[in-house]
Amino acid sequence: MHEQIDFPGRSAVKVKLQEKPHFTYPWHFHSEYELLYVIEGFGSSFVADNIETFQAGDLVLLGSNLPHFWKSDESFHKLENPKKMKYIVIQFPNEFFKEAVSEYPEFYMIKELLERSAKGIRFSKAFAEKVKRKIFKVVRSKGFERALLTLELLQYLSKTSDYRLLAGELYQAEKHDFTSDRMTKVMHYLNTSYRKKIVLEKVAEVASLHPSAFCRYFKEKSGKSLSEFVNDMRISYVCRLLIEGKMSVSQICYESGFNNLSNFNRIFKKHTGFTPTAYFQEFHRR
Repeated sequence: MHEQIDFPGRSAVKVKLQEKPHFTYPWHFHSEYELLYVIEGFGSSFVADNIETFQAGDLVLLGSNLPHFWKSDESFHKLENPKKMKYIVIQFPNEFFKEAVSEYPEFYMIKELLERSAKGIRFSKAFAEKVKRKIFKVVRSKGFERALLTLELLQYLSKTSDYRLLAGELYQAEKHDFTSDRMTKVMHYLNTSYRKKIVLEKVAEVASLHPSAFCRYFKEKSGKSLSEFVNDMRISYVCRLLIEGKMSVSQICYESGFNNLSNFNRIFKKHTGFTPTAYFQEFHRR
């Protein structure tokens, strides 16, 4: 899912201090960089092709357009549970001091940090504890001070070697261009409809284009055909349902928009290298 992030008053940095029963946002990506600090709570994190647990004190920097999803532990979804997820999210656009970061040597370390973040960076708990005060200073600040403190925070993050990358060596970030109003309308339609039958003519109508012109337009913007793109969305959803383990493979097939079980098995194996059953077993064996 492509998330569009609004920056109040066109501010350079958006900060959220959240306290919720559990994480709610689905598998998604956005062009903005994101720094997430978990104050309270635990569960599973999904970043590109990486799946692992998270807990209080974790600090992660996510690059532009990097797919991610935080899933709270099942205990947080129970009504009688008094615990809350508490976390800080700091987001800034990929144009943030772009020319300075690209051109001037003073920003070289930040440039390298942001390049590394294309695969997601998880900092050690010990380092996260050291940097916590700087994160809260950004939260309490406003306006120009917030932008400067964010730069200072990035510089501090750029100097440490106490981190690891999350995405695997073979992971390649996909380049998408979802900046136009037309593409935003198309993505909104696909995000809300991919579990149903997708008809080319209907999607082309949303984009106000002839079907053949739409196919060329969509391939140019997304790098994939419409059917390839929709299958990717469905497979991502299937992976989450398999990991949760609450539905049978045949139920997941129809729930995710695949209306033919043999076709579903073939496409899933092509995408992941596993059958749906083997994928479930592989995840729960970790």
